[in-house]
Amino acid sequence: MTNPVKEIFSGEAPPAPAALAAKVRTLAPSMTRSMQRVAEAVADDPAGCAALTVTGLAELTGTSEATVVRTARLLGYPGYRDLRLALAGLAAHQQSGRAPAVTADIAVDDPIADVVAKLAYDEQQTLADTAAGLDTVQLGAAVAAASTARRIDIYGVGASCLVGMDLAQKLLRIGLIAHAHADPHLAVTNAVQLRSGDVAIAITHSGSTGDVIEPLRVAFDRGATTIAITGRPDGPVSQYADHVLTTSTARESELRPAAMSSRTSQLLVVDCLFIGVAQRTYETAAPALAASYEALAHRHSPRTR
Repeated sequence: MTNPVKEIFSGEAPPAPAALAAKVRTLAPSMTRSMQRVAEAVADDPAGCAALTVTGLAELTGTSEATVVRTARLLGYPGYRDLRLALAGLAAHQQSGRAPAVTADIAVDDPIADVVAKLAYDEQQTLADTAAGLDTVQLGAAVAAASTARRIDIYGVGASCLVGMDLAQKLLRIGLIAHAHADPHLAVTNAVQLRSGDVAIAITHSGSTGDVIEPLRVAFDRGATTIAITGRPDGPVSQYADHVLTTSTARESELRPAAMSSRTSQLLVVDCLFIGVAQRTYETAAPALAASYEALAHRHSPRTR
């Protein structure tokens, strides 16, 4: 049986050193536990692992040399030697001025100042990882489709629904017809009305949320251009997506569930999508945005008696 993750990423150029950590975070949940140990080791200590032979890394992680090589290939490198060179590059990059090491594992008794520092660092890392791993060709294609769409439907549940609502209201303010659907039944009944020239966007960190996949599938079958914003490019949602925009996420902990960290990266992606659309439709977007500002201006001015 073939590995779907490997099939997706085969043929790509090896990731640049700065993007290695982002790719580890993206792919680790889809790996076997032994491969996860290797991936976590190289992400946590690139300098130390760069100094190890394939045998040394296998011993360090309690795995086999074959597992180390498979992990390297899954991450996009022809072999361990190439991964080792990338680790050395990443270590040099980190030592040249990266932020000091800080963990985002927030303890229940952490002082609030530590909570602020940990969350701020974690958010920065999540954004950097997402930017490094975002496929700008896929993003450009998604922008082109949305810029000329008759209407845009957006699907998401939970925190992803809030991100969808944010995107919808931005698109509405530049004159596009966009709706974010939180109710899964309403999402499907609206998806049935889509056709070629329309766009459907599914937002799901896990890539396997049924209430999001179902309306995207219906939209796909109806001929709409479909876009998935997901942290799992190997997930079921990608089967029905013409374009996949991959997000990154921080390590999940008891006090920081995946919904918190995934929201940060999702917001970056939808902002990139929105700005791209606004650029392509500037002649109509700029007047529409100005009109919306003017219509709301009185609500932001001090009231006079």
